[in-house]
Amino acid sequence: MAKRAPKERQHSWWKVMCLTGVDYFSTLGYQPGIAALAAGVLSPLATLVLVALTLLGALPVYRRVAKESPHGGGSIAMFATFLPSWWGKVFILVLLGFAATDFTITMTLSAADGAAHIVENPLVPDALHGHNMIITLILLALLAAVFLKGFSEAIGIAVVLVGTYLALNVVVAVTGIVKVLQAPHVITDWTHLLTAEHGSPIAMVGVALLVFPKLALGLSGFETGVAVMPQIKGAPGDTEEYPRARIAGTRTLLTTAALIMSGFLVITSFITTVLIPEAAFEPGGPANGRALAYLAHEHLGDTFGTVYDVSTIAILWFAGASAMAGLLNLVPRYLPRFGMAPEWARQIRPLVLVFAAVAFGITWYFDASVDAQGAAYATGVLVLITSAAVAVTFSAWRKQQYSRVLGFGVVSLIFVYTTIDNIIEKPAGVHLAILFVIAILVVSFASRFRRAFELRAIEVSFDERAARVIDELAARGEIRIVTHDIDERQPQEYAEKEADQRRESHIPDSEPIVFLEVVVKDPSEFSTDLLVTEVVVEQYRILTVDAAAVPNSIAAILLAIRDRTGVIPHVYFEWSEGNPLTNLLRFMFFGEGEVAPVTREIIRRAVPRRSQRPHVHVDS
Repeated sequence: MAKRAPKERQHSWWKVMCLTGVDYFSTLGYQPGIAALAAGVLSPLATLVLVALTLLGALPVYRRVAKESPHGGGSIAMFATFLPSWWGKVFILVLLGFAATDFTITMTLSAADGAAHIVENPLVPDALHGHNMIITLILLALLAAVFLKGFSEAIGIAVVLVGTYLALNVVVAVTGIVKVLQAPHVITDWTHLLTAEHGSPIAMVGVALLVFPKLALGLSGFETGVAVMPQIKGAPGDTEEYPRARIAGTRTLLTTAALIMSGFLVITSFITTVLIPEAAFEPGGPANGRALAYLAHEHLGDTFGTVYDVSTIAILWFAGASAMAGLLNLVPRYLPRFGMAPEWARQIRPLVLVFAAVAFGITWYFDASVDAQGAAYATGVLVLITSAAVAVTFSAWRKQQYSRVLGFGVVSLIFVYTTIDNIIEKPAGVHLAILFVIAILVVSFASRFRRAFELRAIEVSFDERAARVIDELAARGEIRIVTHDIDERQPQEYAEKEADQRRESHIPDSEPIVFLEVVVKDPSEFSTDLLVTEVVVEQYRILTVDAAAVPNSIAAILLAIRDRTGVIPHVYFEWSEGNPLTNLLRFMFFGEGEVAPVTREIIRRAVPRRSQRPHVHVDS
């Protein structure tokens, strides 16, 4: 039988916020520099646009995602509800490809950025210069080691790192504000530059809106915020369907993180713009990718600056933790359930090793370059945020909340524009994302085909009437089950079926039989619960079940009957008509087709001892 995903130990929302915050808050290490390069003296205004979209767009979107997907699936889970069957599964796999791009590049880019901060610190020995690749791989290995130990250890480290990093940033931000107040001419110089370069306020706003897509990396923490929802502690009154306290905790997490980050972004973009020479932001300049570290060294001394560097390196190293946590929550919820990964993919430790190996490969491919990975990172982030905005818009439409449809629709259009703009400017990002998507599709369908002959039933249960039928037959010493395809459920079709099977399979007239009908609801599903019920058509007794595949369900039901009664049942089939290859493909994609031989093969694989296998009969 298929296994259910293990339950995770849960924590307070603020601790989980620190786990997601190691990614979200760590962007302070490079976001002001990105804004300065993209917008120049308009950096503070462009950052205000980013903050406005964060608080008025992304935050409301993900607060709704948290409510409608409380088990960590995010917008992907919402689309799984909207889009059932195979097209829905393929669409979800595509989104998982972009999620894998986002989360994997978060790990590799952050580790590479941490390595860059190590070698750029003036106190680091020259022997380490030029060894970014080795340092990055070591940082990734240490990250994997933490998760091999467990989620609780990862969250404990995240709390310490985030608390320390935010406290140091408060010191830098306050120092920057004091320096600006002590030298008010820097504000005058800045405003003169604004007027000289852009003229009117309308032109300034227009340019800020145009450069906004370059700043979108500052939105990276929302998807991981909902992906790790299962880690948030609930309350006694919560139900599995609607864990109210977990939803409230996640919404508080998202709001708190967004407000903290927005405040820091506004202040730091301003002080870095007015206090740091524009040339220092250029590639190779002392403030490139480390604007706040530059201020820390410049105004607080190399000792404090080194402490700040160490904190930045530590949080950048561990920024991949939120991405790893997101992957460890997403992958087990979809791929094993779809049959598109082995059952061991539900376990944390094997997945950590797989993700670490992929991260090593990506690091080698990009030669541990931060700049080279930026496009892929931005693409993954923006596609996931866009999908979330579209998902909540569609949800509001289905619930006839038309004012919210308008609001979420506008947000969706903004993110669609931002995503397209990013792809046009940096097509390398979508190229890598497509490789991730193709890899997930190929591996997923290969796994699905390899696992096609598993039982695929999570649990088999019988309602009261069906159980009584089984027990009555067992009391007579033999259980004979005739499989039947539903037509119109008329007495005549059951009479003809019974007569054919008694004649072809030599079933004595004195031996009672029961019919078994499997109704395929969604063949794209893999592991399902099976509830067997009884239907009576005149004197004919019929066991019926809704399932994803006919032969797998028949095999699972036969074994459940054997285990319940201690009697090994007999099952009777007719040969399927048509081309065997066509029938096999029908089974793979539609759950039907070559039923008799596939059922026997499933039973053979599930039960090594022949004497314990249900007896399979096929007439000519």
